[in-house]
Amino acid sequence: MTLSLEERLNQILPRVTSRDFLDSKGLGNEIGFWIFDYPPDREMDVRDFLSGTVVPALGKQSPAIRCAVVDLLTLVTELLEERKLLDKAIAMQQTKGNDGALAALRSVLKEDKLAQKIADRHDIAALDLLVLTGVGAVYPMLRTHTLLSALHPIMGSTPLLMFFPGRYDGHSLRLFNTLAEDHYYRAFRLVPETT
Repeated sequence: MTLSLEERLNQILPRVTSRDFLDSKGLGNEIGFWIFDYPPDREMDVRDFLSGTVVPALGKQSPAIRCAVVDLLTLVTELLEERKLLDKAIAMQQTKGNDGALAALRSVLKEDKLAQKIADRHDIAALDLLVLTGVGAVYPMLRTHTLLSALHPIMGSTPLLMFFPGRYDGHSLRLFNTLAEDHYYRAFRLVPETT
């Protein structure tokens, strides 16, 4: 049976609040990286559900689930502002185009630097869950599979859940369901489309 997006959304909370999920049990020594993929045209529905239902409910658990939500677009913007590069990046995009701006920003927006920035802002070991959002908004500045790889040594036993506008089949990420596949094998689908 194929599940609707609404049915899949309603399964998020029971999954992320389970002890097996929080303790990364049953993963065969794999890291607790999870992906919730969804149709890109439903971005606003997923955002609303996450901020209006999932995150508030995590704090109401007993004991409360300590969760940090990282919006990747906000992270990238703040990093550029801290380095006093945001206005320059916007101007460069207007004069040199997307490719020129991306090439100039590549060293600043390296995924390992962003992973470290996440670790600097959040005490990962003290969290029960780290959630990543804004994947579509930071493309092509940031490659998701490379960021996930950079987060492997940082996350320890803390589970990570990434909301992904596109398809993840357990082997590759296909952003917006149209872009070339980025192979990534170390995450699990949080809620499959079929039961």
